[in-house]
Amino acid sequence: MDIRMPVLDGIAATAALRQLEPPPRVIVLTTFQADEQVMSALRAGADGFLLKDTPPAEIVNAVRLVATGDAMLSPSVTRTLLAHFADAQATERRRAAARRLATLTDRERQVAIAIGSGASNAQVGAALFLSEATVKAHVSHLFSKLDVTNRVQIAIVVHDADQS
Repeated sequence: MDIRMPVLDGIAATAALRQLEPPPRVIVLTTFQADEQVMSALRAGADGFLLKDTPPAEIVNAVRLVATGDAMLSPSVTRTLLAHFADAQATERRRAAARRLATLTDRERQVAIAIGSGASNAQVGAALFLSEATVKAHVSHLFSKLDVTNRVQIAIVVHDADQS
């Protein structure tokens, strides 16, 4: 299947083919490697995604592999998927960290952000006009509310939420 075809593009054609009973296996063979096209083709049900510069012997091998139920991707497409997966993980980590910080009071969030920037209890107190004992109390609350056991973990949550 090619991505760019007249009348019906390869992604829509792949999706339509995958609705048949039994659904045929589909390998996308194209010159286009844009991330969006790779992800769209795979979401549509493509079992493989190869670039047209793939050597003929590898294309034949891909057809055989896909026919047996395996998947086949060009190495550069694999890198695209790995980058997409890493981005998705980072996005989810960011959301999870933001949800955790949302459970804090404004003052606790300020203390957490200061800790995330590497400030000591004394520095946090001076910056936020708090006694060191009050900062320690906030840090204790942060351990509990964020479900962490040390200041480094507080800093990681702050960093993951992009609050530093």
